[in-house]
Amino acid sequence: MATDDERPRILSGMQPTNDSLTLGNYIGALTQWVALQDSYDTLYMMADLHALTVNPEPERLRERTRTTLAQYLAGGVDPERSTLFVQSHVPEHAQLAWILSCQTGFGEMSRMTQFKDKSAKQGADSTTVGLFTYPVLMAADILLYDAALVPVGEDQRQHLEITRDVAERLNTRFGDGTAIVPEAHIVKALAKVYDLQEPTAKMSKSTTGKGTIWLLDDPKVMAKRIRSAVTDDGSEIRFDPATKPGVSNLLTIFSTLSGRTIAALEEEYAGKQYGHLKVDLADLVVETFTAFQARADVYLSDPAELDRILARGAEKARSIAAGTLSRVYERVGLLPPAGSRA
Repeated sequence: MATDDERPRILSGMQPTNDSLTLGNYIGALTQWVALQDSYDTLYMMADLHALTVNPEPERLRERTRTTLAQYLAGGVDPERSTLFVQSHVPEHAQLAWILSCQTGFGEMSRMTQFKDKSAKQGADSTTVGLFTYPVLMAADILLYDAALVPVGEDQRQHLEITRDVAERLNTRFGDGTAIVPEAHIVKALAKVYDLQEPTAKMSKSTTGKGTIWLLDDPKVMAKRIRSAVTDDGSEIRFDPATKPGVSNLLTIFSTLSGRTIAALEEEYAGKQYGHLKVDLADLVVETFTAFQARADVYLSDPAELDRILARGAEKARSIAAGTLSRVYERVGLLPPAGSRA
């Protein structure tokens, strides 16, 4: 469903579960989000309801939600071109999630890979119902805004497929147009940034080792982690994820931050050592994120302005969400509240 200006709508978000986003978040999400603003009606949220599945300390969650917004802004997301909001400020997310949970099978949720992995580690007594139904809330996030496209990493495809299945199920049972069936939007070259110490594993906010670069870290720490990154056998600098995952990861990062193609970087570093690549990339990382942090600090120094941005975003998001929820409520047979219809 197109928006008022006929641009397709796109939704994405990140959880405020850490004091800082990672380099993986920056390359895999923020850089894409900024580019998408030109062609799509973009909505970007801080997914604080999803963050509750890890049982965060309440005050830290509030602080991290504002800090996440500041990093969105510092990365180039424009509140005049994108709708920025906190998930919990739009109660329709939770309301639609209940409707969807009543149309989703227990077996479907039991087969979700992330749930199986996390519940196996935590044990049954420590695994919450919220973690089990996490994909349902994610589906509600997407379907609530009639999003045509959803930027997702390869590891999130299963969650998007559940969303598509639920949307199709609603349309089959309650009539076409009950829900918009979304498509995945994946930029393959930037789909994933890998851990600097384990270059076959995704760089993740859930890890605390030296293989993760945090965007609000001291730039000197960032540079040290780049220089200490694991590389590969041999000395040739070329992009080959299968046999040279470490060097390929560094080339991906370098290409994204510099705007240069990987082919151009391969040509420049032909005959040079891994150390040359690491030193130059470390310098680029310091330059990029010193400026990024300065911008983030400006936003963080004015929490009232951050709250104003979020209030405007929530108002716009709710104006869209309310219409979708009303349509779904009517289709599934819920009685409208008195005075809502003539």
